Amino acid sequence: MSGTEQNTAVNGRTATTTRDAAEHPRRRPRLDRGHHRRTVGDLLRTATRGRRRGLTAVVAGVITSLLAILGLAGPASAGGGHDKPTVVIVHGAWTDAGSFSEVQQRLQQRGYPVLDFANPLRSLSGDSAALALFLQHRTSGPVVLVGHSYGGAVITEAATSDPDVRALVYVDAFVPEKGESLLALLSSAGPVDPSALFDMVPYPGAPEGDVDLYLQEAAFHATFANGLPRKERDDLYARQRPITFSAVNEAAANEPAWTSLPSWYVAGTEDGSIPLELQERMASRAGAELTTVKAGHLAMTRHPTAVAKVIEQAAAATDHS
Repeated sequence: MSGTEQNTAVNGRTATTTRDAAEHPRRRPRLDRGHHRRTVGDLLRTATRGRRRGLTAVVAGVITSLLAILGLAGPASAGGGHDKPTVVIVHGAWTDAGSFSEVQQRLQQRGYPVLDFANPLRSLSGDSAALALFLQHRTSGPVVLVGHSYGGAVITEAATSDPDVRALVYVDAFVPEKGESLLALLSSAGPVDPSALFDMVPYPGAPEGDVDLYLQEAAFHATFANGLPRKERDDLYARQRPITFSAVNEAAANEPAWTSLPSWYVAGTEDGSIPLELQERMASRAGAELTTVKAGHLAMTRHPTAVAKVIEQAAAATDHS
């Protein structure tokens, strides 16, 4: 998107105001040498025995492709042939990674491998542990973590578990300090009445008093998806993913990753879920480079080009880390 940009200083960093603004193949586990791999190898040797040496490159390519599809080829390179860091997107509550789809497309067009983490939205400690395992088993080489809303708290807790994580990008996100919960951060900006915002739904196996939180329709349109076309808001409302009350009330337990990693922040100036003043305060505390866009809580959906640009800036910094 085209538009003008204005620079201001935020905690020693540059803040930019925008007024208008592939996945790495994972290593496959070895198959049972005494069964599948030997059988397929025998079949291939039998099929190719006696063939003329003039076997065409096309046929050889087909065989290689079939082996790859069947998962029987040798282990893929963990680096995937990419010379750019992997971008891992961590969505927040009441949405999923689909809200980053246009950002993802722009990054992939620029040659960045992108992975979406399916955030469980069950507990801050559990979701952070799940992300740590995801990074361990699905990435190799430099990583840029991108967190939206509650996802910001998750990447703050999990990032230091993997030395390959080189930068953090927060989009309309919570950036907690150790000992802070999301509910505490929101309450610091003004009183919060959960009964006026959420439909509370029991779920099987819940700890006593815990419930799933769904945003009520009026709150969803006014504070979460504001600024988007009505049809898109209706679709997002119907597909919202709940988060547990215990997750938004759980205090961060780890030393925050932003104390040791460079960070960037994109704030929607019309965000009705996290007040702009709170976003700016959290970004400043983390020493994050701040970009503001005229958007509600879903800045990545409203201004995907601006968000993708910030992620690229963070990725470029990994070359020097």
